[in-house]
Amino acid sequence: MATNNAQEAASQAQAAAEVARQAAEAAQQYADQAAAFAAASIHAATGAAIDPFVFRLSIFVLAVFVGYYVVWQVTPALHTPLMSVTNAISSVIVVGALLAVSVELTRNDSGPLWARLLGFFALILASVNIFGGFLVTQRMLAMYKKK
Repeated sequence: MATNNAQEAASQAQAAAEVARQAAEAAQQYADQAAAFAAASIHAATGAAIDPFVFRLSIFVLAVFVGYYVVWQVTPALHTPLMSVTNAISSVIVVGALLAVSVELTRNDSGPLWARLLGFFALILASVNIFGGFLVTQRMLAMYKKK
């Protein structure tokens, strides 16, 4: 008797699982159709194109907000590792700025003056960021030393 009830329960569970799988497939199909309709509507509403500048600007603005909230939610114990990561990122920026300032272009000219000035400005800002990061890291590590 007990084995019959267990077998019936197992077969009912399998039948329920099959119904749930079919429902999930139907829901996925409806979601795919809705997404395709939304994409087609947006494509038609924007005249079949979004300006690349607006697209990149919106990504930049979203990255600024996400970065702000991520940095300000970091606990104080993690500020020193976070500072070392930003120093590493700034060192990559320094390499790029040095390339912008000093590397000649393929036509063997020195490149436009505005590009070299922007590279020099980026070099100064990244250097200040790196040295400031080292100073902040040194102060934070000094807080943990026993007196």
